[in-house]
Amino acid sequence: MVDGGRYRWLRRIEALDPVRDHHEIYRISVGYEFPFDYQRALELALLRTYCVPSISALLDATGEFRLRTQQRYDDTALLMAEMAEHGYDSPRGRQALRVVNRAHRRYAISNDDMRYVLSTFVYEPVDWLERFGWRRLHEHERLAAFHYYRAVGARMDVRDVPDDYDAFRDFKREYERASFRFAPTNQRIGAYTVDLFGSWYPRPPRRAARRARVASRRGTRRLRIPGRAALAVRSGRGRIAHPGSGGTADAAAHHEPVDPRAAQPHLPRLPPGVPARRPGVAATAARPRPDVAGPPGTATGRRAGA
Repeated sequence: MVDGGRYRWLRRIEALDPVRDHHEIYRISVGYEFPFDYQRALELALLRTYCVPSISALLDATGEFRLRTQQRYDDTALLMAEMAEHGYDSPRGRQALRVVNRAHRRYAISNDDMRYVLSTFVYEPVDWLERFGWRRLHEHERLAAFHYYRAVGARMDVRDVPDDYDAFRDFKREYERASFRFAPTNQRIGAYTVDLFGSWYPRPPRRAARRARVASRRGTRRLRIPGRAALAVRSGRGRIAHPGSGGTADAAAHHEPVDPRAAQPHLPRLPPGVPARRPGVAATAARPRPDVAGPPGTATGRRAGA
């Protein structure tokens, strides 16, 4: 799709069926239309799950966030990207699901907690994009995300996921109303994660980057951060976005969807969750990247906990 202008992918999405073609729509939306936004929104979805003490207590008990925060993030991002790029029923997608399910079986995780985490994958990006996306989501994109994660949840043995988009959102809201409360483990796991986000930046703007993350979680668009760090954070440039990809501000300014791999055409096209690496280098040994997509607290890699 070289020609077609700014809305070429949207026209493709409009022509697809959100139930039958949910994976294709989700892949386009995540990989081409909103790569930067999905990365940030899924990171914030992760932070939201920490407000449930049963979730944060389990993550705290495994020690993974305290000892191997970056690896935990990378493992989860790679597994989610495998499913998003190749499909959950592809050989690579099925292998990723086996790794996730094997890790989760080691722990007593309630079905309601699993359902809640799954719901954040659907609705946190939707809510983020409604506020900050360079365009409004098409109804097919919202429904495709729902059907995609409902299918993934079925393959993870997550039971009783509603078969209706609005009903699943209602479950999410009610679960938050009943379960959100303070616990020391919420605070600890949240601190490990915010420290990880800050570690992606050079030392001078690191404090500003942490403040930007907290402010963006609160829905604050104008951040009071001095100096060049403020410009980088506000625009989506700098290390917060993939080099050469820009961010939502760049996309809006140039009136083009962002292709996160356009700056490296010699490399195979991958979804935004997969960091580029040299042939022969193991995925988990990749250098930490700020542009890895996916919440690190809800699925696991081969050497990660729950």
